[in-house]
Amino acid sequence: MAGRARELTRLWSKYAGMNLLTLIRSRRSAAIEIGTDVVLNVAVVSTSLLLAQRFNGIGQWDKYQIFFMLGYAMTVNGALNIFFGYNLRMISRRIGRGQLDHMLLQPQPFWRTFITEGFMPFSEPSVLVIAGAFMGWSAARLPAGVTALWVIALVANLIASGGIVMAFQVIWGAIAFWAPMSAEEISSSTNRMVLQLGTLPLNVVATGLQATLVTVVPVGLTAWLPARELAGPGGPGLGALATPLAAPVFLILAVLTFRRGLAHYAEIGSQRYLSFGHRR
Repeated sequence: MAGRARELTRLWSKYAGMNLLTLIRSRRSAAIEIGTDVVLNVAVVSTSLLLAQRFNGIGQWDKYQIFFMLGYAMTVNGALNIFFGYNLRMISRRIGRGQLDHMLLQPQPFWRTFITEGFMPFSEPSVLVIAGAFMGWSAARLPAGVTALWVIALVANLIASGGIVMAFQVIWGAIAFWAPMSAEEISSSTNRMVLQLGTLPLNVVATGLQATLVTVVPVGLTAWLPARELAGPGGPGLGALATPLAAPVFLILAVLTFRRGLAHYAEIGSQRYLSFGHRR
């Protein structure tokens, strides 16, 4: 276990160094990259943010509960971009373009490559800092206040939400194993779906649609459901366990789907290197 941890740390440090080098080679490029990420993430939540401020809330939620949910969503998104922005979050590109072969040839376990490749701690932290500050500021104004139990529930739900988002990306991205040309960019669509729908309060949505948005398309688990349980007047109750309990289910489905696709890939190979392939 200690050896695995050292190897992960070593690889993360290597990718962090490469990320730093890409930034310091040009101050202009670094400013554009970081500024663009901040603007994009703020733009995603701006609609709900402005509506909540203008009308002092949305539906049953007051504005601070909405602010907390938006900060929660930005925190999940920022953390995932740091760890998975260059690989798992856009896994359909890797599969559809034949780049999976490069990962399979590396002299290390497949899972380690997925976890460490593309680690970007210097490109994305600005978003995470803004999101964390925004979430902390709004959390201090919630009815139930902040307690040790609340912080534990928050951390557990943040990790679970991130796991569900990545599982959702992998499940849909695995379609590229069977349809590499048509599904190469499917991860872009599912990622956009999470970003756009994951920041909306779903309280007033019909029950059937709510069930769909926390199961088949689990955007409700990326911010709305955990924020509802954490930002409620009574503080976190049993409902705060819903997202952490759902995360293992989605992760198991993602692993099974990916392994099934990988078995298919082992039989047919990549079209990238064939004369009739869509990539050369």
